[in-house]
Amino acid sequence: MPADLAVIGLGPYGLPLAQAAVAAGVSTVGYATGPEAGSLSPAELRRMHSAGFRPLSDPAQLGRVRTAVICAPTPRGADGALDLGQVEAAARTLAARLRPHTTVILESPVLPGTTEEFLRPLLEKGSGLRAGRDFHLAYSPSRVDPGNRDHTPVGTPKVIGGLTPACTESAATFYGRLTDKVVRARGLREAETVQLLETNYRHVNIALVNEMAVLCHELGVDLWDVIRCAETKPFGFQAFRPGPGVGGHGAAQDLTGHATRTLRMVELAQQVNNRMPRYVVQRAATLLNEHGKSARGARVLLLGVTYKPDLADLQGTPAQEIAVRLMGLGAAVSYHDPYVPAWSVLDRPVPRADSLYEAAADADLTILLQQHRTYDLQGLSVKAQLLLDTRGATPTGAAHRL
Repeated sequence: MPADLAVIGLGPYGLPLAQAAVAAGVSTVGYATGPEAGSLSPAELRRMHSAGFRPLSDPAQLGRVRTAVICAPTPRGADGALDLGQVEAAARTLAARLRPHTTVILESPVLPGTTEEFLRPLLEKGSGLRAGRDFHLAYSPSRVDPGNRDHTPVGTPKVIGGLTPACTESAATFYGRLTDKVVRARGLREAETVQLLETNYRHVNIALVNEMAVLCHELGVDLWDVIRCAETKPFGFQAFRPGPGVGGHGAAQDLTGHATRTLRMVELAQQVNNRMPRYVVQRAATLLNEHGKSARGARVLLLGVTYKPDLADLQGTPAQEIAVRLMGLGAAVSYHDPYVPAWSVLDRPVPRADSLYEAAADADLTILLQQHRTYDLQGLSVKAQLLLDTRGATPTGAAHRL
């Protein structure tokens, strides 16, 4: 049976789109581009399947849809650039089955120019069709905030940019079924650059408060109180909070190799944020030393190892580097996370604490890396021998804050 929509790439961008489409009554199929991990819970996946969502094993069925959205992940490669391998695989798979009048939309995070200069030739060569004449081609930045219950897909405006005005309108018609507001960009590059700006905005502002965290610690200033006061300003300020690093699927991009000049602010932000795991370990070693203990041989419990609270997603989590650095100092590292039943670092399994309070009482140092709602931080601060809070989540005076 033909479907209205095929979501190609069932990872962090594709699954939420498929979920929103199914909820809107759109007949939806999904095709995985590789081993992908999304942010939906098993219960959410079961509800999608019961509502009619169908994962495809046969790519031939991609030729029977009206709209195909490529949501393949674009992780950083060894050189730091975005790896378009899964986007290419998705494009080649779709192109061989692409039929006239289909609307093809790219949602994967990419640099400006990718849709027209990279995706378009793959689709045209593989299908023998011409974009803008035989099929519609557009880009829409993915606006997924896993776990955010306040901003649903319906209430989140969708930006659309097409190869031609007709392409834009075709994509806008599709997204109009999923969201209350569609915003039309001038074209493909403008829509792609929206994604670039939104992602870099997050990274730059997190870098600012991360630098403030280091400065305020040196000055003896409570940064979390500073932020609490600052966010009462009704204009010109948006609150961001520091942490042990920046995880997630949206990598900051400084356009190195893709433009005549780089984004210097983004380069600096990446440097600041990349230093945070090392700073956390330095603070941990200093705290242990101040309490008469050495990092070598110390029992260190990492509390919450996912990149975001109340999700099982480990993509880019700073906990990985923090654990590696602590092990390099000779610490015996264990972890607790209600969403992560097993965790490995450097291909070695990290011991998982079954009883949180007992583990915190036994550890020489407990480091709160992620603030899951299930954690009783007041009780934890009483049980832990020594507690380093990288999220400013514990009561004032109950722990050492970042």
